[in-house]
Amino acid sequence: MILEVVIGVIVGGIPLSASLLFASLGEMFGQRSGVFNLGTEGIMMLSAFVGFYLVYLFGSPVLGIVAAMAVGGLMGLLMALVSVTFKAEQGISGIGLYMFGWGVSGTLFRVYVGGVTNIDGIGRIAVPVLKDIPVLGPILFNQNPLVYLAFLLVPVSSYVLFKTPWGLKVRAVGTTPQAADTLGVNVQRIRYQCVTLGGVMSGLAGAYLSIGQAQMFADNLTAGRGFIAVALVYFGRWKPSGVMWGALLFSMAHALQRSIQVYGIEFPYEIAVATPYLMVILVLALTYKERNVGPLALGKPYNREFRG
Repeated sequence: MILEVVIGVIVGGIPLSASLLFASLGEMFGQRSGVFNLGTEGIMMLSAFVGFYLVYLFGSPVLGIVAAMAVGGLMGLLMALVSVTFKAEQGISGIGLYMFGWGVSGTLFRVYVGGVTNIDGIGRIAVPVLKDIPVLGPILFNQNPLVYLAFLLVPVSSYVLFKTPWGLKVRAVGTTPQAADTLGVNVQRIRYQCVTLGGVMSGLAGAYLSIGQAQMFADNLTAGRGFIAVALVYFGRWKPSGVMWGALLFSMAHALQRSIQVYGIEFPYEIAVATPYLMVILVLALTYKERNVGPLALGKPYNREFRG
């Protein structure tokens, strides 16, 4: 019974982590450049609807995913315009973007769809032979292709961030933008690129939720995952591998509360539902003293005239 529950939690938790991985890896690049985007949740919501709606109209999951990423990129570009060019308070700008994405997606959904409707999205793909391996088969070789992509992006992001000239520029801009500017790095351009990339990744996260996981759209589909993604960047200490472990930790906790209900384990339902979110708060609180490893210029607009 215990082994069955453990396997069920892992099998259920890995797919749940994909949307968090997409969004938090994108947010990580933005924060590494000095900009944090609290509008991630709104980007995910609007992108999830756009992706769902195009699949609903044309039956093409690929078209839906591409459109969702494009919408995410445009919203990321809007966030960059407001926070980088206009130098508005990043927290307020992000909340405004969140409210915009949430409100527009809900309105469009009620006007053009009207109610919960299923679509033919992207299902799981079982790898022949490997899927039959005991225990590991169902866990590793019977997943949605977007799940594989999410975990593949972890080493790719790590390589880009720590092994390429562009990644060095991103880290320099997020730590000491004055020094980076002195060396000829265009601080605004790097921040625009990173925040827009974060929007594209959040758009992919939203598309995964509506096209790959739920294969439908509904109000509160994201269920706070955008805000969790922002927190996971802090939890992961701005490193792709740390972000991945944070996403898995939250997702496994979420899968555990589902398993408690499925297997009829006697445990208060309210506590089970709140456990994943309480875990994130607890972990962030316990690792607070390590926050000095983060980008020193995070949340600070860069004024070239006052670089001193």
